[in-house]
Amino acid sequence: MNKSFFIKFSFLFFLVVFFCCASQTDENGHVKQAPLSQDSINKFLKEINASKKAQQLDTLFKNKAKLAGFNGCVLVAQKGQIIYKNSFGFSNFKTKDSLKINSAFQLASVSKTFTATAILILMDEGKLTLKDNVQKFFPKFPYNGITIDLLLSHRSGLFNYIYCCEKYCEKPNCYNKGLFDNAAMMEIITNNKCDVYAQPNKKFEYCNTNYAILASIVEKVTGQSFADYVEQSIFKPLDMNNSWVHNPKGKAEHKNKTIGHKASGYLEDDTYADDVVGDKGVYSTVEDMLKWDQSFYGETLLKKETKELAFTGYSNEHKGKRNYGYGWRLTDDGKSPKIVYHNGWWHGYNSLFFRRPADQTTVIVLGNKHNRSAYQIQGVLEILNSHSGTVELEE
Repeated sequence: MNKSFFIKFSFLFFLVVFFCCASQTDENGHVKQAPLSQDSINKFLKEINASKKAQQLDTLFKNKAKLAGFNGCVLVAQKGQIIYKNSFGFSNFKTKDSLKINSAFQLASVSKTFTATAILILMDEGKLTLKDNVQKFFPKFPYNGITIDLLLSHRSGLFNYIYCCEKYCEKPNCYNKGLFDNAAMMEIITNNKCDVYAQPNKKFEYCNTNYAILASIVEKVTGQSFADYVEQSIFKPLDMNNSWVHNPKGKAEHKNKTIGHKASGYLEDDTYADDVVGDKGVYSTVEDMLKWDQSFYGETLLKKETKELAFTGYSNEHKGKRNYGYGWRLTDDGKSPKIVYHNGWWHGYNSLFFRRPADQTTVIVLGNKHNRSAYQIQGVLEILNSHSGTVELEE
């Protein structure tokens, strides 16, 4: 490499880094990323050969839809710039309404990333601490030693409410002839003590109950419904205008809402647990989820040190590259770039939210017809970076 080329390359690299990392401060003093100029965007997309990548990604996902039965929307981006986005299949198989890029999907367990962030926002505001016991908010809660940080990291040892509460529900969506929501769940597990899986902080045990309780804590601290709090504190600041939290008591109609389907294409039936949120319940689009992704490269919602807490693994008793932070699954072998992600499944919806912060690679796959191919993105990463290595993601 001659000196002239090295100087040009260094200057070009500086420009890319400068434009991609430039930040600004909003009216609340939070650091936000400054928007790039169109010339800078075009230059960056040309440098990474985005056009060729888009063609390859289009072929890959068309084959996934044709051969593997994928039905959903996809978006792939690098450094916040969309390389590829498309929709495949139907919003409703019965009516044959086609999916659109702004179709909204139930995120299932990817919703946990929002629940964790809501808790961490309240922590940054001094309204709670991670060592607060659940009994501080719900004095009759019968399980001792359960703190917020143990709920966030799935180390509480609690049971799965879906199985614990089922026998108390007489029919779908019914609890004592009423609504089975977070309040009903808290009442049942308080009055009918279920057997725990383990003692607090004994081991990692992924459990939806943790995040349903966290949503209830948000409601207790703020005096708002979980849906309203997330709308005001997360969706509005990020301009996620096509996202919402399911609210069984709300009357809002969402025209872009999809319907979940079984692998056969038949509609999924409602169940009694659909109205509990925090562990699930967020609806969003691939474009809004890119806004969600990009918010973690600034300080629009969380302080830098708080984000670092969220992306740190807390289950290290067994050596391995997989771990769990506060609302995020982590893959880190100490060699390849760290992956921060979450997947989800609930009643026909499959969701994948993949983030590789080192090079700001984002892959978002949202499906509304049960299909495990939504989680298989190795081909995507090979197109984006031939040296990405093998990636194994848990549901």
